[in-house]
Amino acid sequence: MIVKHLSQILGTSAHITGDAFESRRILLASDGLGYSLHDTFIKAGSEQHLHYKNHLESNYCFQGEGEVENVATGEVFPLKPGSIYVLDNHEAHILRAKTDMRLVCVFTPALTGDEVHDEDGSYAVSE
Repeated sequence: MIVKHLSQILGTSAHITGDAFESRRILLASDGLGYSLHDTFIKAGSEQHLHYKNHLESNYCFQGEGEVENVATGEVFPLKPGSIYVLDNHEAHILRAKTDMRLVCVFTPALTGDEVHDEDGSYAVSE
């Protein structure tokens, strides 16, 4: 059984911050589950262009409001508490936060915790 608390993540190498986001990576590849789980904070007014070519990602919004745009189709979907969006076909997307947002994000394959977004908003596959 794995039991953790967010306070154990804050201030460690699993607590990643960027200009538009803060990712608290609670479960990682080292936990051996095949997926990783993140508590992600998105800053109000931010816009992120992302394209996870090597990972599938599910995102559950539980705080704040924003929208996600499918780059290929131009479709824009509103996000608010209770919304989920799943990038099940490696969709390039734009995430916009109207207010501060918090998401629970699940990646498969699991992230190691050391990843950083490359120039097109993707993560490399972990070896």
